[in-house]
Amino acid sequence: MSSRTTVRLIEPADAAPIAAHRARDVEAFRRWEPAQPAAFFTPEGQAERIDRLLTAHRAGTVWPGVVLADGEVIGQVSVSGILPQPHLRRASLGYWIATTAQNQGHAGRAVGLALKVMADELGLHRVEASTNLDNLASQHVLRRNGFSSYGVAHSSILLDGRWHDSLLWERILE
Repeated sequence: MSSRTTVRLIEPADAAPIAAHRARDVEAFRRWEPAQPAAFFTPEGQAERIDRLLTAHRAGTVWPGVVLADGEVIGQVSVSGILPQPHLRRASLGYWIATTAQNQGHAGRAVGLALKVMADELGLHRVEASTNLDNLASQHVLRRNGFSSYGVAHSSILLDGRWHDSLLWERILE
């Protein structure tokens, strides 16, 4: 049986479940994400992060969302670098799903819901994303949601002490 996937704006109360997922999944995400300080994996560290995200949201530069399965926080989906000017109207998309909820379709559904927010609520025209060259699961999620790859950003992210290339993705929303 498949659980219901939804997204909503992040809230301060999401700090504890996000911290629990991130602390448990630190090794699983090590190959995809930059190292974080120890405080990042605590409810207090996540509360501070959420406060910064909500401040940026009020400024119009970020739409920080959480992914829920049957009402429980299982990940995040974030629209960042929002450029709402009429001649730009674009942003970047990022997401993660807790290891306990992976391989159940949540990432694909969350990305689809975020695209709807971007088009309908944020009025954006273009969305970009990037993946590690080896992250085939994330590439599959983007491809299934209408993204096309358009290039490689060489030496674009420092992971575990080494610079890695990223595959660049785009989708037009209109």
